[in-house]
Formats: sequence, C-alpha cells, structure tokens
Amino acid sequence: MLTAVWTSALAPRSVHQEPTPAVLFFDDFSTGQLDRSKWHVIVTGRTVNNEQQAYVDSTDTISIGAGPETAGAENGALIIRAQRRPGFKTPEGRAFDFISGRLESRAKFEFTYGTAAARIRLTAGAGLWPAFWALGTGRWPDTGEMDIMENVGDPTWTNVALHGPGYSGNTPLVSRQRFPQGGDITGWHVYSMDWTADGLVFKVDGAEAYRVTRPMIERYGRWAYDNPKFLIVNLALGGQYPQSVNGVAQPYVGLPQSTVDLIAADKAVMVVDWVRVTR
Repeated sequence: MLTAVWTSALAPRSVHQEPTPAVLFFDDFSTGQLDRSKWHVIVTGRTVNNEQQAYVDSTDTISIGAGPETAGAENGALIIRAQRRPGFKTPEGRAFDFISGRLESRAKFEFTYGTAAARIRLTAGAGLWPAFWALGTGRWPDTGEMDIMENVGDPTWTNVALHGPGYSGNTPLVSRQRFPQGGDITGWHVYSMDWTADGLVFKVDGAEAYRVTRPMIERYGRWAYDNPKFLIVNLALGGQYPQSVNGVAQPYVGLPQSTVDLIAADKAVMVVDWVRVTR
C-alpha cells in the first residue's frame, strides 16, 4: 500500500499543451531555384509612389542560393538585388535607370487570418525601400494592405502600417519600431503579423512592436481585413516615402548619390531566409 501511494505521488501529471499551428505556406528557398508554384515574379508595366526602379524577371535581380550575403541563413536564401541599368526600357517603352525584384503569391497562395512571418536581412542605404507585406486582391485600398515590414534605409528602425478605405497613403495607422542597442536592419530578424477577426499584432523577433484593434481602425474607416490577402516581398528604390524621410530630390527622388553608388557596386540587397504562414 505504501509503495502504491509513493508511486502515485511521483506519477507525471498531464500538462495542457496548445496545438501546433498548421502551416499554410512555407518557402525556405532551399531548392536552388525560385519555386514558381508559390510565387509570381512581377514585371513592371507602371510604377507607383514615384519609385525609381523597374521590376524585371531576371537572375540579375532575383536569385536563390548561398553566397556572402546569405551567411546565417538556414537552408539557402532568396536574394533580391537592385541593379543600376541607365536607360533600361520596359516592354512599354518606359525608361528607368535601375532594376530590382518583386515577388507576389497572388492566385497561388492567399489567406484570411493567421500569422505571417519572414526572416529577413537588409542593406542600410538611404532610399532603399524593401518591404514584406500582404495585400487584398481587389481595388486598393478598399480590400486592405498590411505592411509587416518596411524600411527606407535607416539602419535603426523599421515600420509597420495599415492602409484601407479612409486611412490610405499617409495613414494614421503606422508605427516605427527601433532595434535594441547593438541591433540594426543588417542583422537577421523575424518580422511577423498575427491577424485575427478582431485586430492585428506586429512583432519583431517575437517582441510586440504594434497592436491595432478593430475599433481603432474603424475610427478612420471600414475594417478591410476579413478578406483574403496575398504576400509580397520586394525591394523598391526611392520614391515619395523615402523622400519624405530623407528629403533627397537629386540625383533621384528619395535616392542620394551615396545609395546610387551602393547599387552600382551590387551591394544593395534584401535577403530572405524563409517565409511562413501558420494558423
């Protein structure tokens, strides 16, 4: 009897565990080539925001694999590289001096609610405008935009933002997060967004950076986050938002000569280790 009591006392107790989230989308860029079943490569027909790049479908701007820039990646990485190409002509005949890359999951993967995350490393350079974001499939801004990570070249911070009907463009729903001392955009960081029917929580390396509730959004306009969104990863150059931060007008809008030189030296990159969506 004593033995039985002693054994019962030491028996492990059941511990409630949260179920493991289901993975809806995952790409760790480990196959050596872009998985086009998951991503469209955008080719510029027009630009917005007075951006200075044309997007092209080329290994000059979009590559998969390992290299000096990918050190610290787990299984290879996506490299989006801006390139200087004076006088480059789009299929429509428009001229640009820079080319870059943009990937979208439109029509290949779209989701409503869940956690979208990506592990990313950036280049510091005024006017470089990398972003990881999600966009609705209808007319902008009616179907909503969530900017999970944006940067305009300042190494000390990234921002998040929401755009929708009544709160687009210079949106009031925006927040900068600053890295702890010793950290900056050139290190690897996980940028994520938890999306529910009641709000959105943006995080950097698991730490909450910005929380937006449905009532906060509805002060400005209609809630635009109950419809499917697709993922976008891109590296834009210059334009209205970078210019609003750095004040540069020459030699390009939002893009100073120092960054033009950085691009010309093939050193302006956005490196993505992986992208994942869970629910």
